[in-house]
Amino acid sequence: MGELVESVPNVVLAVYAHPNDADVSCGGTLAYWASRGSEVHLLVCTDGAKGTTQLDLDTAMFATTRAIELRDAASALKLSSHSILGYRDGDLTEGEALREELVAWVRRVRPDSVLGHDPTAVFFGQEYFNHRDHRVAGWALLDAIAPAAGLPHYFPDAGPPHQVGTVYLSGTLQPDVWVDIGSTIETKVEAVLCHRSQLDGHGSDTNDWMRESVIQRAREAGGFAGVEFAEAFRRVQLLR
Repeated sequence: MGELVESVPNVVLAVYAHPNDADVSCGGTLAYWASRGSEVHLLVCTDGAKGTTQLDLDTAMFATTRAIELRDAASALKLSSHSILGYRDGDLTEGEALREELVAWVRRVRPDSVLGHDPTAVFFGQEYFNHRDHRVAGWALLDAIAPAAGLPHYFPDAGPPHQVGTVYLSGTLQPDVWVDIGSTIETKVEAVLCHRSQLDGHGSDTNDWMRESVIQRAREAGGFAGVEFAEAFRRVQLLR
């Protein structure tokens, strides 16, 4: 039976590549921790402007649409804050600029726990391989957390150093802990459905299809942890 995370962090920072990534990956966990009193902040790296199959579309206007959808989803999860760094969708580059920006956010928010993409997860069977932006955002976040954010001579203008206690990586092929989201599964569904621009291609039953997909994935994860619904993570404990 998988290990359930019982502790609730005081301050949480979630860092994801695209506007809908956190809701799909860990929306139930963010909502659960927020309901238990956590101060939960979400940082999105890109504008999501290329996340559509529509040819005749103004990408600047589409970025605005995705920002509105993110706002609605953050409200559903009852997050303390959400922000978009505004890097171009599909062009996220791992380098000093992104790393420094993430270090500044870690030092400003001073989270106990940070959530993000597992950059080592690339091939998911024969049907999917991980988006480049996910991998870049994941590596940049890990590099920002340790050692940079915790040591004063890394990016000294980014604020006083802060050592993150625990990192939870989602979308992982090596999960070792689970969070029970039985009380927030409906909130997760609501947040995912806020990203209306991402629900094209399934006809009039799109919402029903997506709702069932979210519930089924959470039920599968719950089966590993002995609960009805869960989200899975690869955990790294930097402080004990």
